[in-house]
Amino acid sequence: MSEKIGSEEILPIGPPLKVLEYKTISKGFGWWSAVVLVESWGIKRLCLYLWQKADKGWKRKQKYTIHSQERWHLISESVEGLIGELQ
Repeated sequence: MSEKIGSEEILPIGPPLKVLEYKTISKGFGWWSAVVLVESWGIKRLCLYLWQKADKGWKRKQKYTIHSQERWHLISESVEGLIGELQ
Protein backbone atom coordinates (compact mmCIF):
# COMPACT_ATOMS: atom_id res chain seq x y z
CA MET A 1 0.00 0.00 0.00
CA SER A 2 2.98 2.33 0.35
CA GLU A 3 6.10 3.27 -1.53
CA LYS A 4 9.47 4.08 -0.02
CA ILE A 5 12.11 5.91 -2.05
CA GLY A 6 15.62 5.83 -0.66
CA SER A 7 15.72 6.50 3.07
CA GLU A 8 12.65 8.74 3.02
CA GLU A 9 9.39 7.92 4.77
CA ILE A 10 6.86 5.61 3.19
CA LEU A 11 4.09 7.39 1.28
CA PRO A 12 0.55 6.18 1.99
CA ILE A 13 -0.17 5.43 -1.69
CA GLY A 14 -1.24 2.00 -2.87
CA PRO A 15 -1.67 0.06 -6.11
CA PRO A 16 -2.30 0.49 -8.92
CA LEU A 17 -0.28 3.69 -8.42
CA LYS A 18 3.51 3.36 -8.44
CA VAL A 19 5.44 6.25 -6.87
CA LEU A 20 8.32 7.36 -9.11
CA GLU A 21 9.42 10.48 -7.22
CA TYR A 22 8.08 12.85 -4.60
CA LYS A 23 8.84 15.98 -2.64
CA THR A 24 7.29 16.80 0.69
CA ILE A 25 5.87 20.32 0.79
CA SER A 26 5.15 20.34 4.52
CA LYS A 27 4.72 17.88 7.34
CA GLY A 28 3.69 18.58 10.90
CA PHE A 29 0.82 19.06 13.34
CA GLY A 30 -0.89 15.96 11.95
CA TRP A 31 -0.82 17.00 8.29
CA TRP A 32 1.44 16.01 5.40
CA SER A 33 1.40 17.50 1.90
CA ALA A 34 3.52 16.39 -1.04
CA VAL A 35 3.90 16.54 -4.81
CA VAL A 36 4.12 13.00 -6.17
CA LEU A 37 4.99 11.70 -9.63
CA VAL A 38 3.03 8.47 -10.05
CA GLU A 39 2.60 5.90 -12.78
CA SER A 40 -0.50 3.82 -13.35
CA TRP A 41 -1.07 1.48 -16.27
CA GLY A 42 1.95 3.02 -18.04
CA ILE A 43 0.71 6.62 -17.72
CA LYS A 44 2.56 9.20 -15.60
CA ARG A 45 0.67 11.82 -13.61
CA LEU A 46 1.74 14.52 -11.17
CA CYS A 47 -0.41 14.66 -8.03
CA LEU A 48 -0.71 17.02 -5.10
CA TYR A 49 -1.61 15.06 -1.96
CA LEU A 50 -2.80 16.09 1.48
CA TRP A 51 -2.89 13.46 4.23
CA GLN A 52 -4.06 13.69 7.83
CA LYS A 53 -2.58 11.59 10.63
CA ALA A 54 -5.07 9.00 11.90
CA ASP A 55 -4.95 6.24 14.52
CA LYS A 56 -3.74 3.71 11.94
CA GLY A 57 -1.36 5.94 9.95
CA TRP A 58 -1.85 8.59 7.31
CA LYS A 59 -5.26 8.99 5.64
CA ARG A 60 -5.68 10.84 2.36
CA LYS A 61 -7.84 13.95 2.65
CA GLN A 62 -7.30 15.52 -0.77
CA LYS A 63 -5.66 14.68 -4.08
CA TYR A 64 -5.36 16.86 -7.17
CA THR A 65 -4.00 15.34 -10.37
CA ILE A 66 -2.21 17.25 -13.12
CA HIS A 67 -2.64 15.25 -16.32
CA SER A 68 -0.44 17.18 -18.74
CA GLN A 69 2.09 19.98 -19.14
CA GLU A 70 -0.56 22.05 -20.92
CA ARG A 71 -2.87 21.74 -17.93
CA TRP A 72 -0.03 22.75 -15.58
CA HIS A 73 0.66 25.87 -17.66
CA LEU A 74 -2.99 26.93 -17.31
CA ILE A 75 -2.85 26.35 -13.54
CA SER A 76 0.48 28.10 -12.99
CA GLU A 77 -0.49 31.12 -15.12
CA SER A 78 -3.71 31.49 -13.13
CA VAL A 79 -1.84 31.29 -9.81
CA GLU A 80 0.83 33.74 -10.97
CA GLY A 81 -1.91 36.18 -11.96
CA LEU A 82 -3.34 36.17 -8.43
CA ILE A 83 -0.30 35.55 -6.20
CA GLY A 84 0.43 39.25 -5.90
CA GLU A 85 -2.83 39.69 -3.97
CA LEU A 86 -1.41 37.76 -1.00
CA GLN A 87 0.28 39.67 1.78
